[in-house]
Amino acid sequence: MSKEIIIDLNLQTLELYEGKSCLARYSISSGKNGIGQEMGSGKTPLGRHMVYRKIGHKVPINTVFVYREATGEIYTPELQRAEPERDWILTRVLWLMGLEPGYNRFGQCDTRNRHIYIHGTPDSTSIGHPGSKGCIRMRNLDIIDLFNAVEEGCLVTLISANNTQGAK
Repeated sequence: MSKEIIIDLNLQTLELYEGKSCLARYSISSGKNGIGQEMGSGKTPLGRHMVYRKIGHKVPINTVFVYREATGEIYTPELQRAEPERDWILTRVLWLMGLEPGYNRFGQCDTRNRHIYIHGTPDSTSIGHPGSKGCIRMRNLDIIDLFNAVEEGCLVTLISANNTQGAK
């Protein structure tokens, strides 16, 4: 039986299912600009996606990523103070690809080309309400747990109260 991720942007939760059984539930943070599909919007897209690539296998917790590459840095509060405006992508990255042409795939709404990820964030970052630049932020231990539980190709559905298509 395959696993599926359901992300509820209203509740700011991510649930991992196998069939109808919920295996895990995590708090997340989605885009502070709200929900939307448009390139450059800073919004979190809706709809059916899949894990396109898993990035960061076995790197240390708090490893810093830029453009999906580990920089060799390990996040610390001192690094945060030195670069307070930096968008911290840490520990593991699940790169998403939309599955719905014209909605979240191809053109100006393409989730993969927008570089929408599920990724770790500093422990000091607030979780449970929108605050990212469009990605799904998770606590570092939670993203490690999720990363280890899913494979590339895993279905990921992002929903809100107004759009529950594909939800369990």
